[in-house]
Amino acid sequence: MTGLRVHSAGPGVTVQDLGRPGWLAFGLSRGGAADPLALVEGAALLAQAADCAALEMAGFGGVFEATQDMTIAVTGAPMRAALAGRRLLWNATHLLRAGERLEIGGAEAGVYGYLHVAGGFATEVVMGSRSAHLTAGIGAPVAAGHTLPTGPAGPGRAGLRLDVAGRFAGGTVRIVASAQTALFSEAERARFEATAFVRDPRANRQGARLAHDGAPFRAEGQLTVLSEIIVPGDVQMTGDGTPYVLLPECQTMGGYPRIGTVVPDDLPIVAQAPPGARLRFRFVGLDEASADWRRARTGEAARLAAAVRPMVRDPAAMADLLSHQLVGGVTTGDDLERKEG
Repeated sequence: MTGLRVHSAGPGVTVQDLGRPGWLAFGLSRGGAADPLALVEGAALLAQAADCAALEMAGFGGVFEATQDMTIAVTGAPMRAALAGRRLLWNATHLLRAGERLEIGGAEAGVYGYLHVAGGFATEVVMGSRSAHLTAGIGAPVAAGHTLPTGPAGPGRAGLRLDVAGRFAGGTVRIVASAQTALFSEAERARFEATAFVRDPRANRQGARLAHDGAPFRAEGQLTVLSEIIVPGDVQMTGDGTPYVLLPECQTMGGYPRIGTVVPDDLPIVAQAPPGARLRFRFVGLDEASADWRRARTGEAARLAAAVRPMVRDPAAMADLLSHQLVGGVTTGDDLERKEG
């Protein structure tokens, strides 16, 4: 069996795919990767389906060994990674030979890094997904001594790279009005948009708390709000008036007032914001958000696949070859004699 042996793993390493849609009525949130765009990027690099399971590494990776030669890709939050003492390029594919150890350390930006293998991880499917959903008691963290089976490898090859969207240091996040936005006055909503929030260290796959200077945010009649369905991306105002952005493993019911819902395409910006990163919110119309979502769903995978390129360019394929400096650093024998003298 082809697999990846785990010699050590950080406390937040789990197998994740795109999650379990359709179980909300039964009390189970979708779960899945905190940064689903990273799964799409890994799929583009390895030329495989985006629903292939990968290892999600929260803040820190581990030490892994291949049982036989396999092609891997690393995406998401850049992490210190080395293979046979050689630093690995992130957002790229590499050959992991049988018996070699891959070492992945701490995140250098962002929070969630992803390790993909050609064929995906073929762990047990539970309710239509391989994702661990620890809040619901499905699956478990990856730990030393585990061997993770892999599926049949496709055409993915080593030596490819991909330039990805920057989303690992906070930024501006789009938000749409929800059923309870009207409970917040126009002035309160304007103050919310004008506030620079800081990602609090208190965050996990259920949600991220955002700290801010200034008065708490209040909703009219907030003490009489009934508990109802909530989803990832909802921005709740907790009892002390602090925003809390729900993430993939959030609960399915809640009674805190919600000022709005983060546009799905922007939710990775929140998930990947490291402690101390600044976040701002901007209200957009539902039509704009829906149009952007449809464009991303229909064209993102193809766009990323087209953007994959070799790490080292082949001169025979370079139409702009003559525009490059090809002899920089060349020295002559006379130059060397002068330096030695």
